[in-house]
Amino acid sequence: MVVGVTASQQSVTQHLNVKGGQRLQGTLTVSGAKNSALVLMTASLLTDETVELVNVPDLTDIQGMGDILGALGVQVERSDGRVALTAKQLTNAEPPYELVNSLRASFFSIGSLLGRMGHAKVPLPGGCRIGARPVVEHIRGLKALGAVVSVQHGIVTASAKGSNRRLKGAAIVLDCPSVGATETILMAAVLAEGITKIENAAQEPEVQDLANLLNVMGAKVTGAGGPVITVEGVPSLRGCRGYAVIPDRIEAGTFLMAAAITRSSMCVEPVVPEHMNAVLQKLRDCGCSLEINGRSIQITPGDIVATDITTQPFPGFPTDLQAPFMALMSTARGTSVISEKIYENRLQHVAELQRMGAAIRVDGSTAIVQGVPSLSGAPVTGSDLRAAAAMVLAGLSASGTTQVSGLSHLDRGYDNVEAKLRGVGATVERDGF
Repeated sequence: MVVGVTASQQSVTQHLNVKGGQRLQGTLTVSGAKNSALVLMTASLLTDETVELVNVPDLTDIQGMGDILGALGVQVERSDGRVALTAKQLTNAEPPYELVNSLRASFFSIGSLLGRMGHAKVPLPGGCRIGARPVVEHIRGLKALGAVVSVQHGIVTASAKGSNRRLKGAAIVLDCPSVGATETILMAAVLAEGITKIENAAQEPEVQDLANLLNVMGAKVTGAGGPVITVEGVPSLRGCRGYAVIPDRIEAGTFLMAAAITRSSMCVEPVVPEHMNAVLQKLRDCGCSLEINGRSIQITPGDIVATDITTQPFPGFPTDLQAPFMALMSTARGTSVISEKIYENRLQHVAELQRMGAAIRVDGSTAIVQGVPSLSGAPVTGSDLRAAAAMVLAGLSASGTTQVSGLSHLDRGYDNVEAKLRGVGATVERDGF
């Protein structure tokens, strides 16, 4: 490693060389869920006792969240999939812009900071450039809980009214079932006075994971995983030890699609199958046989045929697997229609797949994919996290070698992906400085 260069800076200048045409076999291990771990880390702000998480993936985003919490005065200890967070001495309720700007999930700290300290000042977030992803719903929810909120110069300032600086329970109906807004409001509400009801709440497994952790910490949350979540506020929360982050359903889906695109029989574990029903059904529809045994899935692809998808909030097909599924469909028999309904800029990978010989036509937020007999290796770039994963999958299937750039995106969401793929027979090497 070059001294003075961070891991994220390194991955900007690195690329993966992916040799196509290799059959995969064996068992691919799924890490803990990035999108869950990040929010669970911010929940540590709600107590002055230690919150210990296990099964935490080793990602640049996790490092970034640790840096942000550290800047607030949280003691952060990381080792081998374990993160221990102690927010006993919160010295600051204003995470620094230069850290928040690169990590969207950092904005969720506003809910826990507001609930615990009665005030927060958080810059508007960054992350992958895949669409507007406004925080209007977050702000509206915090206002409903009695916070005074203003947005000036790209910074959201929020404070609780009254001498005790506590929020007040409220009935909140979200305009759309935003995961981030649901999680922000949930964390703000657990220490509020009275009862909060969140209607049209996001139903994603990551929301359920957050509610489960909060309940272990002494919160009173019911209904998570359904459209209505009820929170009975409590005066304080305690810490916890050894809370295990759920397996990453997006990583699991990516690996299952890696098996499908290489026409390989492979095992993927651990998974929670009910977190992946929509994805598993589409894999069956396109010609894959799936054998589910507890927390393990054995996939055996047959003749891969074109299958349409439309991205939707959970329990629908996840937007985070749209790009990998498009890579798979580019090698299928027939023509598929892929409609992106969540983010407006999430078809940037089409041009890169076309460089590899994919036959794809875009009409607004819809891609019409005509399967081709084979893709061919080319230099490509992942424009966001999931697009980068799609490029790796396409490279596994293509003839020749594919050079995948954009690893700063890939490393945000996939823990040591090249080592995992090499473990099941892929030829994938990281190059560059």
